[in-house]
Amino acid sequence: MRPLSRLAPALLCALIGSTAVAAEISPWAAGLRAKARLLAGGGADGARLAAVEIAPERGFKTYWRHPGESGLPPAFDWSRSANLAAVEVLWPAPRRFEDGGGVSYGYEGGVVLPLRVTPREADRPVRLALTLDYGVCKDVCIPVRAELSLALPPGGSAAPTPPAIERALSAVPERRAVGAGGELSVLAVEPAGAGKRELLVMVRAPAPPALFAEGPEGWFLSTPPQNAAPPRSFAPVTIPVAVDEHPPEAAGPVAIRLTVTAGGRAIETEALLAAASISAARPRLDGAAGPR
Repeated sequence: MRPLSRLAPALLCALIGSTAVAAEISPWAAGLRAKARLLAGGGADGARLAAVEIAPERGFKTYWRHPGESGLPPAFDWSRSANLAAVEVLWPAPRRFEDGGGVSYGYEGGVVLPLRVTPREADRPVRLALTLDYGVCKDVCIPVRAELSLALPPGGSAAPTPPAIERALSAVPERRAVGAGGELSVLAVEPAGAGKRELLVMVRAPAPPALFAEGPEGWFLSTPPQNAAPPRSFAPVTIPVAVDEHPPEAAGPVAIRLTVTAGGRAIETEALLAAASISAARPRLDGAAGPR
């Protein structure tokens, strides 16, 4: 066998490069019907890119930050990390699922969740240590826990971002204000009025839009299935959002987050509405007024 010193320089570079790439992916943490790992990416402006990859078994799905009527959203505990100031999870747009358990929002076949990592000291490495609790579902929802760790070297701007993270970033909704122009946009959000616990969201889209609505803690908003009929060329459509649950003493402004997908694109917007305008009491079946 030739000594290592006689190996061709190109081969040496390939060996070193493959080792460096391998060092920036954590081992899989296997659980029941799923596995998870951490990926490292590039970075800029003192921040780093990384990602959590969740890979359920064939036929299983996992959940978005708002799982819908059933399911378990991922929960992230970074408390054991070193040189870590903050982590922001960037969520790719979900899909809507309907089955015997109700309506849920998530990802079929797995998902890569990009992370924007901010170190305490930009010139030092970051050690990510994550306890991840998540759910996977086929016929029933299964809770899974993964213990993951990965070292991110300093100077992340020089590191390439893996294609898996790039693809996931392209699926993260673009943040746009209500009323912003464009082929895909939320034109208006307003209460339905007349004592209805309902919002009306006017959307312009190049294809049949799907709407996902989130409220603050204690609120639960539900949306109808995606309309199969294509809209006329960018004609606005109005989508009702039912206020199924809210705190009994809701008051003040309420932040409603809306995600819209259509034609392979996604946007996210936020609207502030007066709680009293969307939490009106519904009449009981006997005709007496009272909260639901």
